[in-house]
Amino acid sequence: MKFAKLKIAVMTAVLCAAAARADEPATVKNCTWCHGTSAQGVSTAPRLAGQRHQYIEKQLASFNRHTRDNPFSRQFMWGAVAALSSQSARDLANYFSTLPPKAAGDGDPGLVATGKSIYELGIPDSNVVSCLVCHGPNAEGVRDIPRLGGLSYSYLKRRLAQWGEGYHAAGSYPMPRVARSLAPDEIAALASYLSFIK
Repeated sequence: MKFAKLKIAVMTAVLCAAAARADEPATVKNCTWCHGTSAQGVSTAPRLAGQRHQYIEKQLASFNRHTRDNPFSRQFMWGAVAALSSQSARDLANYFSTLPPKAAGDGDPGLVATGKSIYELGIPDSNVVSCLVCHGPNAEGVRDIPRLGGLSYSYLKRRLAQWGEGYHAAGSYPMPRVARSLAPDEIAALASYLSFIK
């Protein structure tokens, strides 16, 4: 009797999970290996949940064209998207953009005030414009400009450093110039602040 109840409970859970994920593109399971089953990001892979669909689609195309050329992109994403059709990329982008994002909240709380100031006001002495001009007042992104709010501290810090190192030279203006103008402590503050935004 207990075994039968357990079997029914397991089958119900499986069917509910399948029903809840019925709108998933067929290729989404490949993404979950690195980005997590709820697409909240794992370690070095960024959160995809709640990201702007235009941005995701554009990045998938950049991986395919090899213009997003940092080491992790080369190692993991170039091969992952090699056989991905433009329709599949669109489907994945649309799907991930509908998932609710959660803030990583893993930055240094002591740097949040400085990071917020940089995000909202820029750094006039270094000719760094306010981040909210492009990324929005709540770091939610605009069209193909990415949502930054809630991404993990380590991911944001690494990406800003890579812009400054010359990766993604074909990327959108003005990020390479902005990133080169940021000192390491300013990058750490900005990444810390952004990691806590919901």
